Amino acid sequence: MKILAVDTTAKAASVCLAEEDKIIGSFFIDTALTHSRTLMPMLEALLDNTETKADELSAIAVNAGPGSFTGVRIGVAAVKGLAFAHNVPCVSVSTLESMAYNCIGGDCIVCAVMDARCSQVYNALFHVKGASVERLCDDRALALSDLKEELLRIDGNIVLVGDGASLSYAYLKDVVPNITLAPMNSRIQTASSTALAAFGSLSRGETLTPAELMPVYLRLPQAQRELNKRLSENPLSGH
Repeated sequence: MKILAVDTTAKAASVCLAEEDKIIGSFFIDTALTHSRTLMPMLEALLDNTETKADELSAIAVNAGPGSFTGVRIGVAAVKGLAFAHNVPCVSVSTLESMAYNCIGGDCIVCAVMDARCSQVYNALFHVKGASVERLCDDRALALSDLKEELLRIDGNIVLVGDGASLSYAYLKDVVPNITLAPMNSRIQTASSTALAAFGSLSRGETLTPAELMPVYLRLPQAQRELNKRLSENPLSGH
């Protein structure tokens, strides 16, 4: 099986072409350039340089969320278009779950955290032991204070990953003694980990058509939240 994987859920963007036991090629970029400028050139260069045709793929995987609303939309839209054009199935991967695969080979509780703004983080917990990744809770958006109370009840090494890891570590390190910050090379989500997570889904037949693939936001975009607030304060404004 050969999977093309995409991640655009935060500031960095990455693409990866992988087989089950081999990363064939990957690109990673973390600059001020928008994903709409960088993603398609990376995808085209990856397929060209690996001499791979899109219709040879077993699936195209994408971190479908949570994450930046704009970033998630860009990645999902690109994968939907490419998969539709070449009649390839899609695999939807949780951004938070993909980051647990950064830590395979160890024995720890992975605490994946992304900055959700509004004093919250997107979070999920996973038990990683060797090549096994066990999900311990659903993806959620919660306050760091609530996450702290939950982590205080966990024994064993807790490893923080994600673009909210440094922020969370600064808040938690003095009160959660068994917490560590993942090293820089395994802290941020990458398409190579998306591919690893996707192989499990693909082997279980958990694929989607391009039409079925949708973003996973966990909460409404800010513009929609503000509109809902205005409508609740003045119901007649929507008419």
